[in-house]
Amino acid sequence: MRALRFDVFGAPSVLHLADVPNPIASDGYAVIRVTAASINPSDVKNVAGAMEGTTLPRTPGRDFAGVVERGPAEWAGREVFGTGGDLGFTVDGSHAERLVLPVSALTLKPTRFDAAQAASIGVTSVVAWLGLIEYAELQPGESVAIVGVGGGVGTAVAQLARWRGASRIVGIDVLAPAPASPAERSIDNFVPSNEHLTDSVREATGGSGANVIFDAVGGVTFEAALKSLAHRGRLIEISATGGARVEFDLRDFYHNESRIIGADSRKLDASASALRLAAMLPAFESGAIEAPPIDRVVPLDGAIKAYERVAAGARDRFVLAPFDSE
Repeated sequence: MRALRFDVFGAPSVLHLADVPNPIASDGYAVIRVTAASINPSDVKNVAGAMEGTTLPRTPGRDFAGVVERGPAEWAGREVFGTGGDLGFTVDGSHAERLVLPVSALTLKPTRFDAAQAASIGVTSVVAWLGLIEYAELQPGESVAIVGVGGGVGTAVAQLARWRGASRIVGIDVLAPAPASPAERSIDNFVPSNEHLTDSVREATGGSGANVIFDAVGGVTFEAALKSLAHRGRLIEISATGGARVEFDLRDFYHNESRIIGADSRKLDASASALRLAAMLPAFESGAIEAPPIDRVVPLDGAIKAYERVAAGARDRFVLAPFDSE
């Protein structure tokens, strides 16, 4: 089969297509014929050597959709989708014609999504669930503020918060979400990311601040986000844009009884990620959580150029459509 490979870290130009042996489905595993696999910014960072724990040589790719080609009879021919913090890092990922996975990592593809859409929701949805539901323990009627609401993760958080019954959702970003985008339809207030962020969030929440703030930017936005919390509010951090070291007033922090929680979907392998995606299936099927916009679907031959577009900051998704060369 054909697979995208990298033997050294660097720019997307270090990637190359290679013929590699077809994976084998041993006991407890299944071989997936990959029909679609999106390119996440973290895939680009992985190739660049900016992610921890990657072993080389490697096939990159975290998100996927496909059809079970070999494995347990009850899964034969079923359409599945998924993601994993191990895929493309310590085991070969989805940017190939086939992928081998534990049976525990299989999740039925939502019927509302085509393969490209299903292959574009894994990373963003799992980290949104991990931070908002598992760690922040969002309760119905609580308010949520999302820093970086226009990005893939921010959009997923906004939709998830609406589905779980948040009373008010404040979106914070440099640019407002595109009209009619899932994020734009989910938020109640939009706040331009500036020095007045804290006052704007408090104004939007009746002066109390947000019960949960999901900061998908981090670094340069951390202190303002922390100041925007309601009493006993929870701040979720997943990134460190502009600087990994931050400062804040410790007295204000403990007087407000605030909580700062880090969330890292890389710690969830494909099987652990499948549990979170299965929990969100009702939201996918009902339309409460929509797939992100897709820029274009390209064959494996166009993978390197697509990686370059993602590395350059393309906002919409690029999805690979691997195919059998046999």
